[in-house]
Amino acid sequence: MTDAEIAGLTEAAKGNRYGHRDSTMILVAYRHGLRASELVDLRWDQVDFENATLAVRRVKKGSPSTHPIRGDELRALRRLAREQDPKSPFVFTSERGAPFTTAGFDRMVERAGEAAGLGFKAHPHMLRHACGFALANKGHDTWALQAYLGHKNIQHTVRYTELAPDRFKDFWR
Repeated sequence: MTDAEIAGLTEAAKGNRYGHRDSTMILVAYRHGLRASELVDLRWDQVDFENATLAVRRVKKGSPSTHPIRGDELRALRRLAREQDPKSPFVFTSERGAPFTTAGFDRMVERAGEAAGLGFKAHPHMLRHACGFALANKGHDTWALQAYLGHKNIQHTVRYTELAPDRFKDFWR
């Protein structure tokens, strides 16, 4: 997915009944390359509002890391924390206060994709891939991407840099 498609998906999610929560879920999953299970398991104690960082816990034996949180994302998370009712240790909860499920996130992303008119069936893992491609296209090296996405094996990361359109742009400068 492109940055424009991510923006469209996020904007479409804002039209949902719980639009702020849903658009924030998409934003956080994309910015941090989270798998659906990592996103729905995200807890408030992983969010450091004072230092604007997120402690990312990976599944599938991935490497944990600490990511910076950008301003728009930090504001969205602060608002979510203020408005969450009932309060929960989980960042993303259902209307009954239970942790959001991966199946629920999958359905929400698919519906947002339809509302955004993407022309293909959107699913949560596309957000993780979009993160990898976006960072590779911004010139981040494979090792940094590996650490950011929590890949144990560099071969899982190479796919993002192999397809970066500008990967050889400054070789002779």
